[in-house]
Amino acid sequence: MIKVLLADDSAFMRKVISDIITRFPGVEVTKIVRNGALAVEAVQTEIFDVVILDVEMPVMDGLTALKGIKAVRDIPVIMLSALNNQALTIAALEAGAFDFIEKPLNLHAIDPEWLMMFADQIIASTKQKGVGPARVSQPAMVHPAAVEPAIIVIGASTGGPKALLQLIQGLPAKLKMPILIVQHMPKGFTTHFANRLHEFTANNVYEAADGMIVENAIYLAPGDYHMEIIGGRIKLHQAEKMHGTRPAVDYLFKSAAAQYGARVTAFLLTGMGHDGADGMATIKQHGGYNITQDEATCIVYGMPKSAVALKVVDEELSLAAISTKLNQLVGA
Repeated sequence: MIKVLLADDSAFMRKVISDIITRFPGVEVTKIVRNGALAVEAVQTEIFDVVILDVEMPVMDGLTALKGIKAVRDIPVIMLSALNNQALTIAALEAGAFDFIEKPLNLHAIDPEWLMMFADQIIASTKQKGVGPARVSQPAMVHPAAVEPAIIVIGASTGGPKALLQLIQGLPAKLKMPILIVQHMPKGFTTHFANRLHEFTANNVYEAADGMIVENAIYLAPGDYHMEIIGGRIKLHQAEKMHGTRPAVDYLFKSAAAQYGARVTAFLLTGMGHDGADGMATIKQHGGYNITQDEATCIVYGMPKSAVALKVVDEELSLAAISTKLNQLVGA
């Protein structure tokens, strides 16, 4: 049985969220507290498998509580976030939160997709990878693809924000090709995340807009929009969700393969599910090159595992080795 500690300052929200969690098979809420300080106290004396933290609380907010909890025990923490908590939520992911989920807007008619996502997050958090010391699964090699890439595409989900911050921080000051990123994240949160990425690099980082000309910069897909590259420009659209998410990595990967053929190098990072695997298959069919994050350094070895299962991956590398490889490719 997965034991959950829930912290939220709203009595109504505590009731709603705890009732929801108790309906998930194999999950139970064993303690409920009303602020972050009490959550930190609780983990000092009791054992929990996962902590659910409201981002904004009196006495001690969720971000401060997260840091306090992590100082006591390495327990996975999922943040409960509202639309006005976007910047704090991004900071929480950077500080080591496993993931976050937006509070449902309509508590009387909760979207079944939201329920499924929340349940998946709780279960996946108890099976997380990458909590030990990072290791290099194999040395980053000179890129053996037949042709030099003209574009880099990256896909990520759970654990992705922290991994992407690490990769972006290590980039050279000048890029010789564009980098396009799909990170599973809701609308609004991607704006703050793009701004945070921009603080970590001398390169321009944009939350992508429809019709943008693709230059040697970094482009992040906005939440609630699929991103493709067509005719050297960004194309955004709101087609049906793919793999339960919008944006989806597969849209980007497949469009890049169609546009650039063998001159695409794709990276698939940590994340739940299997988004990006089919896109990597398409890239491989066009002669491109695929690299996935290895199981040892993934927070969740879902998306990379799915691509490996399709036998379309050229290299599996640790996050540190991916950073080295990325720098080799994009440095001017």
